[in-house]
Amino acid sequence: MVSLDVAAGTLDLSVDAEEIQRRLAAAVPPTGYASVYVEHVLQADRGADFDFLVGRRGTAMHGENH
Repeated sequence: MVSLDVAAGTLDLSVDAEEIQRRLAAAVPPTGYASVYVEHVLQADRGADFDFLVGRRGTAMHGENH
């Protein structure tokens, strides 16, 4: 269960520490595309795109790029 209080600015996970530890112990690290996604996708406020696709100042763009 998750509790959100916008006015107070809090987001609480209502899961006991033992359950969190159990889930962490059972977790399997992502591989392949999932690992690329986890490592390189930006948060929503930054566009939710791959960080390596973000334009860089001074990067030349050739042809029709849209």
